[in-house]
Amino acid sequence: MFLLHEYDIFWTFLIIASLIPILVFWISGLLAPVSEGPEKLSSYESGIEPMGGAWLQFRIRYYMFALVFVVFDVETVFLYPWAMSFDVLGVSVFIEAFIFVLILVIGLVYAWRKGALEWS
Repeated sequence: MFLLHEYDIFWTFLIIASLIPILVFWISGLLAPVSEGPEKLSSYESGIEPMGGAWLQFRIRYYMFALVFVVFDVETVFLYPWAMSFDVLGVSVFIEAFIFVLILVIGLVYAWRKGALEWS
């Protein structure tokens, strides 16, 4: 039988860990001074009067590099536990990891052919 009382410590920790940030933000919202004005609403650029608009258009290439980096960084995070327990889990996990890496390689080849990895 599945006993939920074994998880009492976990649920207590989860509730406390969720309530502390909520309470801190709520208390700071109550105690913080509220003063809105033109200086408060303007963008700050090291004491210099702002020039131009705050909205700049960035090239999509920066985001593509970041996304490719995140994908392969997450790949490393997923492959590490598989590599550490390979002898226990067997061949089926090896096949799953191989399919996972194959999908990522296909995505890398696709990004490479589309020119997403070209910096200039």
